[in-house]
Amino acid sequence: MTVDTILFDLDGTLIDTAPDLAYALNTLLKQDGFAQKPFDKIKPLVAFGGKALIKYGFDCDENHSQFTDRHQRILEIYTDNIDRSSSVFDGIDGLIKTLESLKIDWGIVTNKPENLTHLLLEKLDIKPGVVVCGDTLEFNKPHPAPLLYACAQLATDPSRCLFVGDDKNDMLAGINAGVETVAVSYGYSKVEKNWNYDYLINHPQELLELL
Repeated sequence: MTVDTILFDLDGTLIDTAPDLAYALNTLLKQDGFAQKPFDKIKPLVAFGGKALIKYGFDCDENHSQFTDRHQRILEIYTDNIDRSSSVFDGIDGLIKTLESLKIDWGIVTNKPENLTHLLLEKLDIKPGVVVCGDTLEFNKPHPAPLLYACAQLATDPSRCLFVGDDKNDMLAGINAGVETVAVSYGYSKVEKNWNYDYLINHPQELLELL
């Protein structure tokens, strides 16, 4: 296989955003007089967005009278603290520099909303060749459309692309798009064999060994 493009999921794959999302939830819980939640319980929910955090933190669903307000407030707190503790995972900086030196295009395909994604990338001075977010298109992962769109933007064939992610939906998106997948064990989800990924890595630098 010849690889000329690598696409990354964002949260839990490229950037460790869990500390700031946990901070946002616990700040909101404290404001409303609720007990704060342990980080290790919040971390696996990060991939599912702010609504999942509200459901867990307040033990309520979207039918609750305060759900919409709480969801809006957690997004406001997170936006104001988006780079408080978030940083790229160990080895990512070196990986990106190597990819660029090898003239391998790279980009981001995430279900995170555009406004938060671009703000975070700007704060951390990360400049991918393409960014596809959860609200860029009509569909998001695990639908293949975001990956196919990213490949089209970079003028690459999906068969020459790898998609790196830490969640089952990332692997499904890759499979649906005909893109080979790389699961990472350092992310927010416990990797399962039934995800049917093509490769598994424990550290970002191991991606270079696949190339």
